[in-house]
Amino acid sequence: MARTGTTRKRASRLPRERREADILEAARTVFRLRGYEAASISEIAERAGVVEGSIYRYFQNKRALLVRVIEDWYSGMIEEDSHLLASVTGIRNRLRYIIWHHLKALHDEPGLSSLVFLEFRPDPQYRKTTIYTLNRRYTARATAVVRDAMQSGEFRSDVPPGLVRDLIYGCVEHHTWAFLRGEGGFDIEAVADSITDLVYRGLAASPAQTSAQEAPLDVALQRLDAAVSKLNTLSLVAPAQESVEHVEGRRRRR
Repeated sequence: MARTGTTRKRASRLPRERREADILEAARTVFRLRGYEAASISEIAERAGVVEGSIYRYFQNKRALLVRVIEDWYSGMIEEDSHLLASVTGIRNRLRYIIWHHLKALHDEPGLSSLVFLEFRPDPQYRKTTIYTLNRRYTARATAVVRDAMQSGEFRSDVPPGLVRDLIYGCVEHHTWAFLRGEGGFDIEAVADSITDLVYRGLAASPAQTSAQEAPLDVALQRLDAAVSKLNTLSLVAPAQESVEHVEGRRRRR
């Protein structure tokens, strides 16, 4: 009897679960295509094959539906990463995988990525949301890899791992922002290689730096200042020469 009751209970739940999944799939498509403001419950219902009113039996409003779509997206990426990242060995390879995966996520889902940046992050209550918690779990992989590298001596330990995490994701998102606005594209593999090389070379422990009297961070800052000065000098060469020629011309005219 108990067995029969369980079977009936599961059978009665299946249509509801299937219907909810269909609504979420339809909503994901509409939000991708329209954004949040232009997305309509009526179009979502039509794509899901349900009447518009039935959507409110599953979700309180359009905002709640969007939240669920983004939560499911993050959960899927985290689950995929937990399996694939575990098979990657070596700090540099693990770091590249994390960078590559984030680039691919933005490349494959520009609509959902833009919704996260525009609809959720500016919200004053963002830090209290499940999406924020999922984002912390998603980015924590980078922090863990950097911390492991510091503990093993492969990376310098004078930079907070959280700052490195911010550098990685900030760099990726800033570089791809034009793409998310619909302005051109980017090469996932090439960008992943460049950012990985930048981060790894910047953090790799160096015997020369370790034995130097100056702190490694001071040395890095001095090199950065020198590079910026060189760029500034190059940018001023043409205007400076043009100014000299202009003065000489005035002297000749006199």
